[in-house]
Amino acid sequence: MFLSAIIIYLAALVVVGSWKSRQVHTADDFLIANRALPARVLVFTLLATWIGSGSLFAGAGLGYRVGFPALWQSAGAWVGIALVYFIAPRVRRLAQYTVPDILELRYGPTARLLGALTTVMAYTTIAAYQFRAGGKLLELVAGIEPATGALMTAAFCVTYTALAGMLSIAYLDVGNGVMMVVSVVLAVVFLVSDGGGLATTFSSLQPEHVALFGELSPQAALALFFPTLFLLLGEANMYQKFFSAKSERAARLAVIGWIVGTIVVETLIDSVGVLGSVVVPGLSPEGSESVVINVALQVLPTGIGVLLVCGAAAIIVSTANSFLLTPATNLMRDVYQRFINPKVADRQLLFYTRLVVVVLGCVGYVIGSFFPSILAMALWAYTMYGAGITPALLGALVWPRIPRSAGVWSILVGMTTTLVWEIVGLRHSVDGVPEYPLGLETVYPALTLSILALVVVGLTVRPSTTDFPAPS
Repeated sequence: MFLSAIIIYLAALVVVGSWKSRQVHTADDFLIANRALPARVLVFTLLATWIGSGSLFAGAGLGYRVGFPALWQSAGAWVGIALVYFIAPRVRRLAQYTVPDILELRYGPTARLLGALTTVMAYTTIAAYQFRAGGKLLELVAGIEPATGALMTAAFCVTYTALAGMLSIAYLDVGNGVMMVVSVVLAVVFLVSDGGGLATTFSSLQPEHVALFGELSPQAALALFFPTLFLLLGEANMYQKFFSAKSERAARLAVIGWIVGTIVVETLIDSVGVLGSVVVPGLSPEGSESVVINVALQVLPTGIGVLLVCGAAAIIVSTANSFLLTPATNLMRDVYQRFINPKVADRQLLFYTRLVVVVLGCVGYVIGSFFPSILAMALWAYTMYGAGITPALLGALVWPRIPRSAGVWSILVGMTTTLVWEIVGLRHSVDGVPEYPLGLETVYPALTLSILALVVVGLTVRPSTTDFPAPS
């Protein structure tokens, strides 16, 4: 029944997507929905894109193991979205296509190229762990071998993204967003009611599961908080969707709905994980990443369980779609069109972008097997993007006349520090747990050095003369 429900749900997505894809005639339609998305659509596509396997598997699994302190990871996004409220209209006013477009406006072509490279590495990894999560889901509901399930998930997401583009993805995410909100609300309501009410349910949890840090040290909690915060502040899907908004007002209104939806949904998903530690005890650290699906299959009434499984499928597919489309856009617009073939025809650009989606999907499927867990993949990708892109991007938006070299050095230092620190940590891993130099998680040196490079070079090098729009 659960597999049939997923198939029916995905078939409905294909029907809606195929109908909307008939309206895709130009590269603008495919990449930015012809800058026509209203606020109500933006809210759900932002929510559906952000809530992915990092929340469904990694976040809920962490909640199972440590309790509500797992929300430190989600809190980074909440703070980030609150800050984004003040820059969303300005981003829409720039009317670009990608984050590297903004980087070149302020820092020049080298920053554009480095920004595209960093985005492709980070976002292909994020798409990869959506495929891996799809494999976990299919293993649990149908007994399909995880690698085969991941391949099936990748094939579906790649095909859909290549056909649909932003126009279809955004409108489809309205349904995905509604599905995930309804399913997690019903799941938590049932678990609390079945546990004897709110007070009784909470009293059954371990004391450290309802503490501020619990079993986490402050350093470990902030190592969850900062990668999420800085990924969110520079998140390329978010900016691309702001570029797709029909107006600055629509972009700002969408952020209000987005922050409310994100706080509610991520808290409820983590709550399923925390309460799952009581109703489905004894899961291993690896098995805990599947706690939401285990709860759906073993604890919830069939109807609610089916909805939660379909909500999980919606979370995986919607996030994978967006994190395939954005790096494909970067490679085609920011590398091919900008540096190789500036006069490429619109239809040719559309065809090549679809082809690159397929290539990135294949790469993502392969790299998904190189990480010990979905949480490890999420933190690596968040740090790569958050340290490599976000400081330079925020500098471009809020620092008048910042020198070009400051942004270039910030991106380069953040990207390379992340790579080196992670490689060293993984080479000295113990039982799949990285052993980082000095005992510091990658986010600390990568983000610190990236910001230092931006500030030091920005204060010591002669400011740039640029026609970049002034902050307002």
